Amino acid sequence: MMTRPRDQVSAEERMVYIEEHISEPHPSMKKLQELTKTHESGDMLSFYDGTVLLSNMIKFAGAKKCIDVGVFTGYSSLAWALSVPEDGKVVACDTSTEFTDIGKPFWKEAGVEHKIDLRIAPAAETLQAMIDGGESGTYDFMFIDADKESYDTYYEQGLQLLRQGGIIAVDNSFWMGRCMKESDTSLPTQAIRQLNAKIKKDPRVTSVMINISDGIFICLKK
Repeated sequence: MMTRPRDQVSAEERMVYIEEHISEPHPSMKKLQELTKTHESGDMLSFYDGTVLLSNMIKFAGAKKCIDVGVFTGYSSLAWALSVPEDGKVVACDTSTEFTDIGKPFWKEAGVEHKIDLRIAPAAETLQAMIDGGESGTYDFMFIDADKESYDTYYEQGLQLLRQGGIIAVDNSFWMGRCMKESDTSLPTQAIRQLNAKIKKDPRVTSVMINISDGIFICLKK
């Protein structure tokens, strides 16, 4: 393994510096972000730095068709909808409207609600229906941030739905450091750890784990 130069600051100091030098969010995203933080499950909100990185990647790739697995209050869906062109779309997968209803007014305020196709059902069922409906190979980007035990299923379905050169971004690849603790044998940790190991060896993708947010595994379909 390559020896890295020794940092002159702590990881916390580095993060503060990064946050001080990141572009300001879209007004609607900022409002939804602040509202979500007040929610009892606000810690499920996607980190802003990772969202900006992935939004830029969507734009770099010229993506038009995205899939958002795990919507919560709609923050990530809003980000992807703001990143695709006017004729783009985001298939947003979640199992309940309890949290997604929080985000809908902000989708409308941002002028992108027509781009977001919210589908309330288990994500694996939604994705399989898309595959069965002949949509394989037609999507440009997928973001996975839902129930950890199903990550591998979503990853495999995503590879079917993505075009060559499409991107899968797997969130929580660090799982707050739990993946690096062999003593943690909880089901979510094992699921993420196993998928991380699988992706590393998967000949179908070129991948890199990014040290941002809670770890994002970026996978480019060959």
